[in-house]
Amino acid sequence: MADLAELTKLVETEAQAQGLSLVRVKMMGGTSDPTLQVMAERPDTRQLTLEDCARLSRRLSEVFDELDPIEHAYRLEVSSPGIDRPLTRLQDFEDWKGHEAKVVLEEKLDGRKQFTGGLAGIQGDDIVIDVQGLGETRLPFAMLHSAKLVMTDKLIQSTAPLSTEGADEIFDVAPELENPPPSDHEFEAEEED
Repeated sequence: MADLAELTKLVETEAQAQGLSLVRVKMMGGTSDPTLQVMAERPDTRQLTLEDCARLSRRLSEVFDELDPIEHAYRLEVSSPGIDRPLTRLQDFEDWKGHEAKVVLEEKLDGRKQFTGGLAGIQGDDIVIDVQGLGETRLPFAMLHSAKLVMTDKLIQSTAPLSTEGADEIFDVAPELENPPPSDHEFEAEEED
């Protein structure tokens, strides 16, 4: 199995050379369908265009072909983090302050591992999250297992696409029918004649 920390360093170097920030590198799919998932974004927009994905994917393929850091067959998947993105860097919790998140710790803290609530930023090396019934709660970033944003109307509104060109145009792909098609029963009757 490839060393994920070394792969991450390699991928991060290539992403930065493309002007992108690395969000996550993860090996998924086990032995039946090994997939190296790379999530990246533009630092200024927090999004990724198709051109960015293609360019980074081609570059990583070239580097991996040359260095062969993974000793078995695998699939390379390069993508944006998406709207309900994983939160993987301490700064993510500050950047997405005010949005709802689900945070899971490696081990229990005060009797629980999972915390859901509004992000209140960071304090030192701690994530601050406003959990219903608990209030503002500090979670050590070092104990983080996984975290992601929760889909809300506020999140949707704050993550507008890079380009909305054409989104306000309506195309009539099927002209309105003056006479609706026959129902199934009428159609069957027509076939019998």
